[in-house]
Amino acid sequence: MSGSLLRGLRLRPACPPLLSLLASGGLWRRPWVAYSTKEESTARPVGRYPVPNKKDMPYDIVELMEEVEMKTGFLPNVFKAMSHRPAEFRAFFAYYNAIMNKDTGRLSKADKELIIVATSVVNRCPYCVVAHGALHRIYSKQPALADQVIVNWKLADLSDRDLAMLEFALAVCRADNITEEHFQKLEKHGFDREDAWDIGMISAFFAMSNRIAHYIDLRPNEEFYTMGRMPRGEKGKEEAEHA
Repeated sequence: MSGSLLRGLRLRPACPPLLSLLASGGLWRRPWVAYSTKEESTARPVGRYPVPNKKDMPYDIVELMEEVEMKTGFLPNVFKAMSHRPAEFRAFFAYYNAIMNKDTGRLSKADKELIIVATSVVNRCPYCVVAHGALHRIYSKQPALADQVIVNWKLADLSDRDLAMLEFALAVCRADNITEEHFQKLEKHGFDREDAWDIGMISAFFAMSNRIAHYIDLRPNEEFYTMGRMPRGEKGKEEAEHA
């Protein structure tokens, strides 16, 4: 649910090392605002379940959320929603960190985000499509590609390698019968069996994530919609012109 999110953040022993938020240095940043459990000023709440008061949360989770917000300028709603169940919060983000921030394999950060976008479309998850579409724009520096994949991945401006990667990810997402032919197609484009594991595991983990977001009615942060759509210099110029 929210990109290279927590690698390197300091956590108490109760919470395993998580992810480095949204793109260490690659994100445009808003002025820091202290963490708040208040709902955003939108017509709809963050989700179906209440967000606990900060004073009632375990310290390690509060510390993580404050550090995430300080680094990115806003707190992705998935953190607020998962704080409803602290033990599950820790487990969820620990596994996210394990598969999204591993240092081995041939998948780039942009590859991983594109897998999440494509499979989340199939699973009809607005939160993950919007949030990870934003992260793909940041990592890939391609502001239109994620949108193309959202509409029709087969018509998107993808390389043969990317098409093979998404074909395998979507087969896992749809619970198709996985055969040796699937692995052979990946191998033709430079992916080995360990890379196939990574592609499949991201697809599988986010199938779970998509369904969590679905039943709790998780809503994307407004910030995600505009992230990465134009270079930071141009964004600053546009904001100045409209000031």
